[in-house]
Amino acid sequence: MDRIYAPWRSKYFTMPKEKGCLFCNIQKEKDDQKAGILTRGEHWYIILNTFPYTNGHIMVVANRHVKNFGGIAEDETGELFQYLKRAEGAVRDAYNPEGINVGVNLGSAAGAGIVDHLHFHVVPRWTGDTNFMTALAETRVVSEELEKSYLNLKPYFE
Repeated sequence: MDRIYAPWRSKYFTMPKEKGCLFCNIQKEKDDQKAGILTRGEHWYIILNTFPYTNGHIMVVANRHVKNFGGIAEDETGELFQYLKRAEGAVRDAYNPEGINVGVNLGSAAGAGIVDHLHFHVVPRWTGDTNFMTALAETRVVSEELEKSYLNLKPYFE
């Protein structure tokens, strides 16, 4: 049997759970690179997914603690769409994917890992990236370290 080692993944299962909301806590970090924050806006910020599905997986996250679309104020909607456009463009330019998934999971039954803080996933995709590891072992193989992803994407947000 072959083994593929990805020891950094164990951090996801063993890291202590923070008090309060992860996304609210991340915003308090002053060092954007340490936090993985690519850009901050008045109502939204863009961040690397710490446990990505693929290289370049980023998220657009609400600055305030809001649970679903009904909680988005009118003055927040324009910036949301602008940030989704910027995220798509950055992923497209930095990674040249064949496609991009943009999605949101509302509630734990829908797959939300962080249920009560609205965030949108922007995931670059390539033909064949759903390989045997995902289908048989329920494991993703991400070939790029987060620091490298940050450096690849950051210039598109300056």
